[in-house]
Amino acid sequence: MGLHRGIMGGLLALAGFFSVPCHADDLTVFAAASLKTALDEVAGFYETTTGHQITLVFAGSSTLARQIQQGAPADIFISANAAWMDVVQQDGGILAESRFDLVGNRLVLIGQSDADPLAQFTDVPERLGDSPLAMALVDAVPAGIYGKAALDHFGIWADVMPYVAQSDNVRAALALVALGEAPLGIVYASDAVADDRVNVVATFPTDSHPAIRYPAASTGDNPLAASFLDHLKGEAAQAVFARQGFLPAGG
Repeated sequence: MGLHRGIMGGLLALAGFFSVPCHADDLTVFAAASLKTALDEVAGFYETTTGHQITLVFAGSSTLARQIQQGAPADIFISANAAWMDVVQQDGGILAESRFDLVGNRLVLIGQSDADPLAQFTDVPERLGDSPLAMALVDAVPAGIYGKAALDHFGIWADVMPYVAQSDNVRAALALVALGEAPLGIVYASDAVADDRVNVVATFPTDSHPAIRYPAASTGDNPLAASFLDHLKGEAAQAVFARQGFLPAGG
């Protein structure tokens, strides 16, 4: 058995996905794209030690939430904010008693690996010039929502808004900076750790945006879901998350 991994932005190929048969020893996890590097490792270890197969589906939390509402066969949902988990919960799409906050994160401004640190956030418009600012969707994807709130906190959202290049998920925004398509981007600290082609030029203060929390929950009656959620809470998994730049859920 092998671990299935993939980042999916926009629309998933659900026609084929719905038709895939599920087996008792399989588990499908829908997770926010920013979790990819850490969750690949955590799930791989679980597979190796238990013999069960984990299918990981990564995308923006909004995309995943809507697909769960439409009946996509997820056994676990891990969102990058509480709001999209709330949407699924209110629709009866998760087992409320299984829900918990898995990890936290920090929001950062990145440039390419040789980018100089930013002295203050009010300098962003000047540093940006007429070039694009890479962000996840600012009205739907958690990283974009947090980023817009932070820029508004510093009074510069109106200045940079015309130059924002929006992506379906935060890893796509990361890629725009890593590939040199945008000089600056707003991502999570864990995303910056995952790609050595980028450099953190500034870290947004925690009071400039809503607290970043990743709630996780089971969506149904797959007996493996509780086991994997317990694994995510364990010391080994939490050490992986910490190494990849995540914070403890209460941090």
